[in-house]
Amino acid sequence: MKFVFDLDGTICFKGKPLGEKMVAALDALLENGHELIFASARPIRDLLPVLPSHMHGFSLVGGNGAFVVPQGGEISTVHFEKSIADEIVRLIEVYEAEHLTDSAWDYAYTGSHEHPIRRNIDPEQRARNVSLHELNEMVKVVILNSRNMSQIEEELQKLPVVIYRHGSEQIIDISPKGVDKWTGLQRLGLQPQQFIVFGNDANDIAMFRQAKHSICVGEHAALKQLSSEQVDSDEEQVIRKIIEIVEGLK
Repeated sequence: MKFVFDLDGTICFKGKPLGEKMVAALDALLENGHELIFASARPIRDLLPVLPSHMHGFSLVGGNGAFVVPQGGEISTVHFEKSIADEIVRLIEVYEAEHLTDSAWDYAYTGSHEHPIRRNIDPEQRARNVSLHELNEMVKVVILNSRNMSQIEEELQKLPVVIYRHGSEQIIDISPKGVDKWTGLQRLGLQPQQFIVFGNDANDIAMFRQAKHSICVGEHAALKQLSSEQVDSDEEQVIRKIIEIVEGLK
């Protein structure tokens, strides 16, 4: 069976790498012949540091589907068309927005050094933080703050893009139209009803709709409504559920 795991708030917490007990639970899946895929809002650059090194070659979906890496393969991206990218840049400038904008690898970050998202950006310093106009393509944009967040969101809603609001973080997460975690999984060859998924937020909804079995971690109302079952947002509870599923599939 294929298992798809979101990362932050699902199997890793507070931006920290996967804990030893969580890695052991995932290794138990591997030992029983199952396949692991990780699907995160993080770009691949920031996804790898939270995984143990022996899982770096696994199939990965990053940026809510905008980045895809097949097992042992290279990164491919879906980026904004130039006209749309130019309009996003204009809105960022007009509304004086602090942002994180990702290309395939490098990024532009203008937020506070104290912002919670900052600690997750390129912790191993593998990429360059450049100006927005130096990026050769725009794959994903996160608006962290603005002089008028409601107005910039209203303007962004007029564009052919996908927008997520992440829980209590009060950030605006923007991806190209037609991109979500399920489209990323499809690019890896997954078919509906052929995988089990764990997730915790709105950006996991598309995957939950297609899964054979789905586990909502925490209390996200819309996701919980689509899920097969729910567990508390607690590492030990998630580990127990993984082990329970492993035993049930033997």
